[in-house]
Amino acid sequence: MATGTARLLLKALTGAVLTATLLLQTGCSSVFFYPDKVTYITPDRLNLEYEDIFLDTADGETLHGWWLPAEAPESDPKGTVYFLHGNAQNISSHLMNVAWLPEKGYNVFLIDYRGYGRSTGAPDIEGTLHDSETGLRWLMEQPQTDNRPIYLLGQSLGGALGIALASEWVQRQQQPPLDGVILDGTFSGFHGIAREKLGSFWLTWPFQIPLSWTITDDYEGVDHIGHMSPVPVMVIHSVRDGIIPFHHGEALFEAAEEPKEFLPTDTPHAATFVIPAYKEAVLGFMEGSSE
Repeated sequence: MATGTARLLLKALTGAVLTATLLLQTGCSSVFFYPDKVTYITPDRLNLEYEDIFLDTADGETLHGWWLPAEAPESDPKGTVYFLHGNAQNISSHLMNVAWLPEKGYNVFLIDYRGYGRSTGAPDIEGTLHDSETGLRWLMEQPQTDNRPIYLLGQSLGGALGIALASEWVQRQQQPPLDGVILDGTFSGFHGIAREKLGSFWLTWPFQIPLSWTITDDYEGVDHIGHMSPVPVMVIHSVRDGIIPFHHGEALFEAAEEPKEFLPTDTPHAATFVIPAYKEAVLGFMEGSSE
């Protein structure tokens, strides 16, 4: 029995060492990305008008997105929401998070990062940051957005990308300006969440510090969210979030400059918009930001 137990322990330790070695050699930014190519649902199944959008990136990838026009008269949408989704699957699995907005009078544009859905390539932190900027630049050039408010809604990973994108947009004084940023269930930084997650798993716990060194700390949300001011920011985080703990939302809100709002919620991760009251809170934030 003792010999069998020793063998199991040796196998586990060997697996941990191999895992750590592989991550140290390749970098562990892959822990952030879980794409797939499955189409779960398309907007027409929800009785939404939509257009397939394909964008070329500067480094030769092609990104796929959906444009969902507002159901208000085309000449009078309330604004446009640019949606950056979380780290798993693709836009078709995240569609329900924004499918309610066209009925409320908002255009929606959502894209898949490289490697997700119908987009080419393989994701990494730098690449997805470039992809999020590619989508925003395309959106800002569309006639449908002229003289109408533009809001960025980032969920989970999308919020982390959105903080980096919005802070750069503001600091470079890019035009047109963003009218508001909404962060839902977002972690406070790539480096910080990587170390936290690695430390929560016994196989990688001994290697949490060296493995976290392979993650850049150039895009920590708590370091950049303050640079979005004076663009209004709304931080949403659930007290029951089992993926990104509540303290991440608290840290982001504390680091943000005014004007800012904090919306504590009570749903599973990335399930904010199943609750009508939370939808209304976001609508109120956007309407207040554009006044």
